[in-house]
This record gives sequence, structure tokens and C-alpha cells, in this order.
Amino acid sequence: MNTSDLKADLINRISQLKEKTMMEEIQKLLDFELNENEYILTESQKYRIAEGQAEYKNSAYLTEYKANQDIEEWLGEK
Repeated sequence: MNTSDLKADLINRISQLKEKTMMEEIQKLLDFELNENEYILTESQKYRIAEGQAEYKNSAYLTEYKANQDIEEWLGEK
């Protein structure tokens, strides 16, 4: 599907939406992508970011290598 076909398809599908919340989510995504508005984080999102930063600072994370090892070990047990 080329760009103009994709745009036409999206416009058509968006025009058929009935749920306001879905339209608002699409608007947020477009605003973010087009840098028209600052993305506002919820308190829950801010908390999770702070939590992740603290875990990283305390080295409480898995490397990709270790995570893959754990997954392989878990799959081998099945």
C-alpha cells in the first residue's frame, strides 16, 4: 500500500469511528508525532519512570543476555 492509499484508508477508517475515546487517543498520537502539544504523563506513569530510574541506579535490572538466559532456562523446563 503506497502512502496516498494508506492516508485515504486511515481517513476513511477514522471517519467511521464512533467512540470518542478512540478518537482522542488517535489525536494524542498525532499531536505527539507532529510535536504540536507536549505529552503529559499521568501520575502513574511518572511513578513508574521514577521507579525504573531508581532500579537502574541501584543496578536492579537484567541485561539482555541474562534475560535471554533466564528465558531459555524457563523454556527448557517446560
